Amino acid sequence: MNCRLFVEKKESFRVEADSLRKELVENLQLSLKSLRLINVYDLFGFTPELVEKCRYKVFGEIVTDDVIDECCLDGCKYLAIEYLPGQFDQRASSAVDCVKLIDPNANVRIKSSRLLIFDNGISEAEYEAIRKYMINKVECREKDLNRLVENEIADVKPLQDLSGFIDMKPEDLAPFCKANGLAMNADDLNEVVKYFNAEKRNPTETELRILDTYWSDHCRHTTFTTELTEINIDESFIKEDIDGTFRMYLKMREELGRTKKGLNLMDMATIGARYLKSKGLLNDMEVSEENNACSIYVDVDVDGRIEKWLLQFKNETHNHPTEIEPFGGAATCLGGAIRDPLSGRSYVYQAMRVTGAGDIWKEVSETIPGKLPQKVISKKAAAGYSSYGNQVGLATTLVKEIYHPGYTAKRLEIGAVVGAVKAVDVRRESPAPGDVILMFGGRTGRDGIGGATGSSKEHTEASLETCGSEVQKGNAPEERKIQRLFRRPEVTRLIKKSNDFGAGGVCVAIGELTDGLDIYLDRVPVKYRGLNSTELAISESQERMSVVVEAKDRAEFESYCREENIEVTHVADVTDRGRMRMFNNGEIVADLSRSFIDSAGATHYAKATINPVEDAFPCPEYAGENLNDKFHSLMGSANVCSQKGLVEMFDSTIGRSTVLMPYGGKRQASETQVSVQKLPTFGYTDTASMMAFGFNPVISSWSPYHGAAYAVVEACAKVVAAGGRYEGMRFSYQEYFERMTSDPHSWGKPMSALLGSLKMQLALGLPSIGGKDSMSGTFENISVPPTLVAFGITTVNAGKVISSDFKCPGDRLYLVKHEALANHMPNTDQLKKNWAAIEDAVELGKVKAAFALTEGGLAEAVCKMAFGNALGANINIDESELFSYSYGSILLEADAELGIDGAIPVGEVTADKMIIVNGNAMELESLEHAYLGRHDRIFAMTAEPDSEICAVPYDGKAKKSVKTMKYSGTAVESPLVYIPVFPGTNCDYDSAKAFRKAGAEVHLGVFCNQTPEDVLESINRMKAEIDKTNILMLSGGFSSGDEPDGSGKFIASVLTNELIAKAIDALLDRGGLILGICNGFQALVKSGLLPYGRSGRLCAQSPTLFRNNINRHISQMVSTRVATNQSPWLKSFKTGELHSIAMSHGEGKFTVSPELAAELFANEQVAFQYADPETGLPTMESPLNPNGSNYAIEGIISPDGQILGKMGHSERYEQNLFRNIAGNRYQTIFENAVSYFRGE
Repeated sequence: MNCRLFVEKKESFRVEADSLRKELVENLQLSLKSLRLINVYDLFGFTPELVEKCRYKVFGEIVTDDVIDECCLDGCKYLAIEYLPGQFDQRASSAVDCVKLIDPNANVRIKSSRLLIFDNGISEAEYEAIRKYMINKVECREKDLNRLVENEIADVKPLQDLSGFIDMKPEDLAPFCKANGLAMNADDLNEVVKYFNAEKRNPTETELRILDTYWSDHCRHTTFTTELTEINIDESFIKEDIDGTFRMYLKMREELGRTKKGLNLMDMATIGARYLKSKGLLNDMEVSEENNACSIYVDVDVDGRIEKWLLQFKNETHNHPTEIEPFGGAATCLGGAIRDPLSGRSYVYQAMRVTGAGDIWKEVSETIPGKLPQKVISKKAAAGYSSYGNQVGLATTLVKEIYHPGYTAKRLEIGAVVGAVKAVDVRRESPAPGDVILMFGGRTGRDGIGGATGSSKEHTEASLETCGSEVQKGNAPEERKIQRLFRRPEVTRLIKKSNDFGAGGVCVAIGELTDGLDIYLDRVPVKYRGLNSTELAISESQERMSVVVEAKDRAEFESYCREENIEVTHVADVTDRGRMRMFNNGEIVADLSRSFIDSAGATHYAKATINPVEDAFPCPEYAGENLNDKFHSLMGSANVCSQKGLVEMFDSTIGRSTVLMPYGGKRQASETQVSVQKLPTFGYTDTASMMAFGFNPVISSWSPYHGAAYAVVEACAKVVAAGGRYEGMRFSYQEYFERMTSDPHSWGKPMSALLGSLKMQLALGLPSIGGKDSMSGTFENISVPPTLVAFGITTVNAGKVISSDFKCPGDRLYLVKHEALANHMPNTDQLKKNWAAIEDAVELGKVKAAFALTEGGLAEAVCKMAFGNALGANINIDESELFSYSYGSILLEADAELGIDGAIPVGEVTADKMIIVNGNAMELESLEHAYLGRHDRIFAMTAEPDSEICAVPYDGKAKKSVKTMKYSGTAVESPLVYIPVFPGTNCDYDSAKAFRKAGAEVHLGVFCNQTPEDVLESINRMKAEIDKTNILMLSGGFSSGDEPDGSGKFIASVLTNELIAKAIDALLDRGGLILGICNGFQALVKSGLLPYGRSGRLCAQSPTLFRNNINRHISQMVSTRVATNQSPWLKSFKTGELHSIAMSHGEGKFTVSPELAAELFANEQVAFQYADPETGLPTMESPLNPNGSNYAIEGIISPDGQILGKMGHSERYEQNLFRNIAGNRYQTIFENAVSYFRGE
């Protein structure tokens, strides 16, 4: 049967609906009084019995939802919204997965949509404003609720007949390009015509689209490889310096034997590394045919042994997709960035996000026609990137959004990632005839078709109407599975070569692997029927990878994929023909010579003229009649103010690797300028990678030459200020410029920037070994600022890393100042001397805190260092030094003389919570209010508690339940821990590492659900594992993407399976233990194992874990208070003891009735409560209670104490992590469990 269900939150759980109503009212200036938000599920192929079984197990939750079959809309104003056909719908996909746990053989299909019902008081104009705001035609459309139909499956679209193609005349070419929407130009098309004339046939549509994709600016870097035939530098004060750098570049070309190659931007971007390598200054770079990511050799200390590892890093943009569909564009920006080093066989564990936006504080009504509002793009992009990274399990520890009017033209969306792998586990060989190519991961659909060519075109007002097929939706849990697969050395040692499916899909990802290929398109797994050969060849559907393996290794590789719950298919063979052939059902649809594909079309030519630069270095001005006003204006300015509400959306602690939290100090308010993560070793290490970026759009707009130079300087200074050494840094640049035209001055901007960066590479000896260019930053008459973002990375000892927060009153403050040259360029000799002296002081332990001066100069540095621990500063310095740009300078805190030549004593740290400058006193609290207020209007940092129910509702007279404190079985020295890995689980490695360190043996088991047989086998395997284990660990993550509309549903469905439920009962009966953290806690509660101790006892009055009051993901450290020690998990603690614990979740609010809460406290089942670190008392105040949990409950135990569930990630700490966080970060629940089984 086919039917429809409507799911609406009960009144006390309508956080999302209330939040959306407020957003609409604020942004659209509406009179909207009420809004109902209903999830709609169209069900196909269900039986009535299956619908009832799934009603409150899959589609709703009995505690939070009303699930009904009919929704009366008579007389109502409403809007129903659904995805466009072909878009990935994670909610529907996860719902199908959950249904198949209930009935593995069910052949069901599901469509999800949303229904908004408004109060009838809104006008037609207001309704239309809502409709326009809510429906982005690139991704969704209005749904007709009068129809119940499955997804429209289009017939296979016939391929275009290109008869007469080879007979086209030169005057026909440009009109043909325009008529067919090609990214190539007439000169390129002329090369295609000549080629097929030589082939004596017309091309197929598939061949033409393949060439258009390969030759797009995105894939072949057309702009960067355009030959510059004439170079001019306009007269200005900096002409001599730029000309000198250009002449140096020409000399390097001669020395390296590159004069016969075209002079172009790509050569300028890469020659620095070539030259430094020729001088023996780049011996750590891995040289390989595979170049999807920068790759260097590093030494890693693992359990006291030095191992050789490959450190890989990559920066990637998704500017065009994020501009037109922010959530999906930003999500797939990160997904694509991850797969680059992943294809290099490394495990990706560290991320940084740098973005550029226009004015996000502008009213929606001021939005440029053809554009989405800037605040909408910013918020949805943040949600997309963070959602993807949080689900994959990637620590994102530095997030920065840069505001400049130019980014109204097109958004800047950069994801920078770092991966690592032991060098001996990587095999790099050239494919040979007879080798096979396997494709694995996600399936292929129409999403993303034309993405490569679309992103190479200028954005126009019509883009939102026409670019729907270019948008991709990511499936992060699928990418997590690929991460796990590639972390297995037995897998990576089989791979001769690998590539990810990014721009261009099959034709590029597989086509780039080797010269001779036979590709079988009919074998490519598809999401739905109806794709033709062209669509199969160029679709950019996400989460797909390809590998070359020897034929003899195929079966072994495929078996590993199946073990990791990944679909794998043999789709191509390596040949010796030197041609890429594509077959579909036995018919050849493409047959192209590799040499022609690689020719990249016609050679393009341009002239470049570097603009004159005004001889006045930019100096920011801040409004105010006095110093106090100027300080407040500075701290509330767009690019200086706190972005904590944005930053907290990103999981910063996953991976058990975070050395510095994004904000540090007791109050978590001092901004961190670098991303520092320990490498992902299975043993203990203190080797960490430190990454920083540099870029200032104001300087770059004034002079791209200076802007690029200072971008490099800024990144270096941040690393030095955090305890790293700049000398070992390696760089990768992100270039983003306006659309190049016939005007030579447009070409002069990127050329100027590249020359500025080249000068710094040579002067500092720091090569850029990779990068990414995007040259389409124009919308009609608006262009992005000249953008070269420098990403620099090095390795450090985690124990030597220092933070930015002031430490102690009475400490001295020193400014190690950089004095620029007369032409405003960096004084690299001085910088090298200064930085080396600081590095030595850090090594000797003399530096307690440091901050590299950036946008807001010395004034910004002092304030941000002060906020973390609410300490003040007394500064004496010339007022002109306070606000000026001083990139390269570093402010240091020390408790004694530093002994650094040129270090200027500028003041001291004080205890009085005042910033005093030249006798002018400013209250720290007032400055912080200005600092926090601006961004908080868009990205809120706190939420009002929806209740004051904090006091313990228990008078102490009720009887306590009996707890199991002693293990009744035979003592076990190394108890066995079983950790099931469900789709969406991402804390498995962290949990295993914590238990192993505590002395346990750990078994990890992947729950597979690709087929009905997989589900049944997984249930049986899980039952067998539980039967023999001592501890069942349900680790954190996003069970099936926290869908459908709720966390932990997939796992809860497994736990309540009859076979599994009986095995769990038996485990508990024999004295076994269960631990659930975050997603695992959610599953324990939603299965009934907590608080009842047995599954299946849920009712409408049961407790649950629900969406955070702030209605977003929260990642931060919080203080939790031990409420009882009456459990094997808690026995080493003292009641009232405080711990600083990592929190990262979107649904962590524990909701419970007063009656049941009283019972939980009476039975001593409340294990931990959120607490004020100053008073040690439970609190409802946000952000101390980050999610608004009733009674401040963070964790609970079962009546017998054998089951513990908690939201906080106790497994994410080890020595030298969270170095800028106060309090006891080590919570010994894992050691307590091991001690219990040892009989201690």
